[in-house]
Amino acid sequence: METFFISRLDPLLKALAGETDVYIPKKYGEHYLYVKFESASATEIEFNTIRACTPVKEFLFPLRELAARLPTDLELKEIKPFTVFGLKECDLHAIEILDKVFKEDDFEDALYVKRRERMFLVSTDCTEAGETCFCNLFGGKGFPIGGSDLNVSKIKDGFLVETVSQKGKDFISRHSGLFADAPKQLVVERDENRAKVRSQLEKQNSRLAFNRSIKSIIENCDDSELFDSQAENCIECQACTRVCPTCHCFYLDDAKQKDYFVKMKIWDSCMRMAYAAVAGGANPRKVLGDRIKHRLMHKFAYFLDRYGIDMCVGCGRCVDADAGGMDLREVLIKLNQSLKGKA
Repeated sequence: METFFISRLDPLLKALAGETDVYIPKKYGEHYLYVKFESASATEIEFNTIRACTPVKEFLFPLRELAARLPTDLELKEIKPFTVFGLKECDLHAIEILDKVFKEDDFEDALYVKRRERMFLVSTDCTEAGETCFCNLFGGKGFPIGGSDLNVSKIKDGFLVETVSQKGKDFISRHSGLFADAPKQLVVERDENRAKVRSQLEKQNSRLAFNRSIKSIIENCDDSELFDSQAENCIECQACTRVCPTCHCFYLDDAKQKDYFVKMKIWDSCMRMAYAAVAGGANPRKVLGDRIKHRLMHKFAYFLDRYGIDMCVGCGRCVDADAGGMDLREVLIKLNQSLKGKA
């Protein structure tokens, strides 16, 4: 990895926009959402302090897309190269998780793979820990250590740009005039900033330092009444799964057009009552508490058993979005407390 200095973000983004479509975070109220960067516009360039509300899966796994066409085959449209700027460490971990699902051997999703190949990732360090962030529970540090093409760190008088992949190195080579060498003292400043954020994360999540794995907690609380008590306030809005960057369930909807049929792929949610219903009318998860428990089992047990990685990245989006006030962190704390004194 090589590290360079640049005083402003505008030249970097304009160079990226000269090669790809670029999406950047823009602040609306207290939250960041992604918008398309236009070189000629007066769009304010913001360095997002924490992750955006927009889950990165929207760029790779759209809410709704055409998956098949009958009787003639669907011709995949050419996807233009695009860049997503401002991805945080939790976003990169989410992409790693999605890759395991949509690029898995015989189950490879051609639509996902094509977007993934065209995507240029520019990650950025977190400059603070959000109130709902708990990524350190899953190995997060508040700054990326891989998984992107370039990483940008904010320092007092500008930004440090670090090459992560070969694509990132090639980009820097093509635009070497924009960058200067990074003196050692700037790298030290960056490292000090990172240490502060990491310390903040650990301090605010100290109650989550469990004496057993989350998988063990969930699996040993199968008969807990907490899932049903949480269901009392849940309004089944499904926001928790919509904003989650790793939830990837979808259903296929058939529709008739003029002289052909289409199959649409649309996001689904395990929190929806009809999600588990079968053709004969039976539904093993009619009870909302059972659906909440299933969601946590998938996050922390089933996925881990299959792929060797938790399906949660600790981004806290579900906590921010949940209209019923469910806080995943509090649920885990209460479940862990219920196991005290048990083997």
